[in-house]
Amino acid sequence: MNDMLNGIPEFVEAVEAGGFSAAATRMNLSRSAIGKTIARLERRLNVRLFHRTTRMQSLTDEGQAFYERCRRALDEIQSGEAMLESGKREVTGRLRISMPVLFGRRCAAPLLLELARMHPRLELDLSFSDRVVDLFEEGFDLAIRNGVLRDEAGLAARKIAAHRMTLCASPDYLAARGAPQSIADLADHDMLVYARSGQTKKWTFLQDDGTAVDYYPETRLRLDDLEVLADAAAAGMGITWLPCWLVRDYVAAGTLTLALRNVSSRSVNVYAIWPQMPQLPLRTRTVIDLLAERLPDIMD
Repeated sequence: MNDMLNGIPEFVEAVEAGGFSAAATRMNLSRSAIGKTIARLERRLNVRLFHRTTRMQSLTDEGQAFYERCRRALDEIQSGEAMLESGKREVTGRLRISMPVLFGRRCAAPLLLELARMHPRLELDLSFSDRVVDLFEEGFDLAIRNGVLRDEAGLAARKIAAHRMTLCASPDYLAARGAPQSIADLADHDMLVYARSGQTKKWTFLQDDGTAVDYYPETRLRLDDLEVLADAAAAGMGITWLPCWLVRDYVAAGTLTLALRNVSSRSVNVYAIWPQMPQLPLRTRTVIDLLAERLPDIMD
């Protein structure tokens, strides 16, 4: 009975990661260790779980049926552990979190480091990247994403904050070129635009009746770093559209000022996303709740 679960986590990980090598990376083991563990499991069960070739592994019919039951069993075990953990006041365990670089550095990381100081047995692995990570493939427990979410199977999401956006430029630029009075006036100005993977991000404004208007700025300057955009605007290179939390210090220093004050910008939502499970571990729920409670004040 004590050996019943031997090899099961490795087997499930190999299925969900798409192969022994990916499972080894996610579990911090060698590929040979995963292979040997699953081979021992097959001998114990007296059944072949995987079809193996030199390039890939695929489940046999028996392996597929066994995986579905193992997955449900591990979910129940995880749910039970989370239930017990939720009764404890101490937050423990390891949590891998992915977040956008600048937003993570300026807004999320200070809150998470404060949480780590409060809970000495909480382990945080924080990864800063503007690309959209694959939580399952790369082994993340939680990710923070901005904007419209993609439809991804197996993931849960919660809105935790919103970027309030604004148009801004340097006072010298607006003095020389004149401040725009309407969205149409933007066509007469130099635009500084955030772009990622070759895709220019639209600017969205709200009309008096609350309906949204999308604006696609034409520009010769596209950057994939918000801080460089702010610096370029402060240097008088044009008008840009940035989150208020980033613009705040520039405005206080007098290097940026708000443009098009009579038109409101639509906010960009911030979400926490995580793999669906019957019950969240206490450490994951604590992080999500903290971000949802504290981020809005930081980002306003």
